Amino acid sequence: MDARGHETEGLIEAENQNRVITILREKNLFPTKVEEIDKKKGGPPLPGAKGEAKSALKTEIRMPSFLAALFRPRVGSKELTVFTRQLATLLDAGLPLLRALHILQKQEQNITLREAINNMAESVEGGSTFAEAMAQQPRVFDKLYVNMIRAGEAGGALEKVLERLADFMEKAQRVRNKIKGAMVYPIVVLVMTVGILTFMMLVILPKFNDIFRDLLGEKGELPPLTKFVMGISQGVIHHGPMVLGALIALVILIRLMAKTKKGRRLLDVLKLKAPIFGSLVQKGAISTFSRTLGTLLTGGVPMLQALTIVRDVAGNEVVADAIGQVHDAVKEGESMVTPLEQSGVFPGMVLGMVQVGEETGDLPGMLMKVADTYDDEVDTAVDALTSIIEPILIIMLAVIVGTIVVAMFMPMIQIISKMSEQG
Repeated sequence: MDARGHETEGLIEAENQNRVITILREKNLFPTKVEEIDKKKGGPPLPGAKGEAKSALKTEIRMPSFLAALFRPRVGSKELTVFTRQLATLLDAGLPLLRALHILQKQEQNITLREAINNMAESVEGGSTFAEAMAQQPRVFDKLYVNMIRAGEAGGALEKVLERLADFMEKAQRVRNKIKGAMVYPIVVLVMTVGILTFMMLVILPKFNDIFRDLLGEKGELPPLTKFVMGISQGVIHHGPMVLGALIALVILIRLMAKTKKGRRLLDVLKLKAPIFGSLVQKGAISTFSRTLGTLLTGGVPMLQALTIVRDVAGNEVVADAIGQVHDAVKEGESMVTPLEQSGVFPGMVLGMVQVGEETGDLPGMLMKVADTYDDEVDTAVDALTSIIEPILIIMLAVIVGTIVVAMFMPMIQIISKMSEQG
């Protein structure tokens, strides 16, 4: 594979497999499989000078088909966490890395992850380091993962680093599941509310409008509330497609903005300043920054390299810019506190703990404590947000439906009164 992940297939004549791997490395290619074709096909040896590798490498780029890429299952964080934990357990039990990979490859159910493990095993067998083999699978393993593994291999503590990675992913997954679980009920109520209102506006209210016109006549006046509700119903009927098109256009515009750096920054600023949800986004960003940087530093990744990785995986442009300023400050031998303070995202408590960590030489430990604290705060904030959103949505639904019901009853009372007067 080349640096972009494109698969390359070719022919090289060399005295042994290691020489082929060396030639491929010199061409900035990562070997995933090297086979002797004269043994497999029974043909004559390849022509060329004995012992010398020919420079003619026949290259063929084989891009995966669109449908294969579309339907290929993704590797979820839960599956990756299980793989990491199991690999750490096998290595801690004394199994060689290659044998551990073969064991996990045989039992893995996810096709994409199974192929990635198989490719890594072949690369390691061909002489690559585990980190190099993992870097060839960018769709499965991100920069944080690869750099942690590289640091673990360099320090001779691969199983410990894998355990830290598994802990990191489990805690991050727990927070995500907490937020997703808390939002299920409000989203269901909101979808049902929109569905019920749409049905009433498009089907029920127009029929009532015709009935009222027949009974009251053209000169009959509807109550103001009924007029208001009927006006909304007519607006939805006549202008609904335009409103729906405008909403779709707005979603597309937001997605296009999110693809540009300035657009992402604007959206991230709005997220941080949003009422109610802004505090939750801020706490989540602080927790992610602290735990990621703390995990990398604990795993032995150098500070500047760790900051670069954290900046790339921050998930928020405001936080990423702050980390970039921290990187520049640390590069000049300055403290992390000043650029973090200037970002406006990190509160005084975090700044104080970072400063103490720098002074005492225990920055990774302080960062992990900050992450634990803000994970708890995210849990508390999600619980509080859920307890607030649920009654608000129920009250909104009751008010809207109650208003429609009252608006429908008022003309009926008027009609009954008119019929009584005529009788």
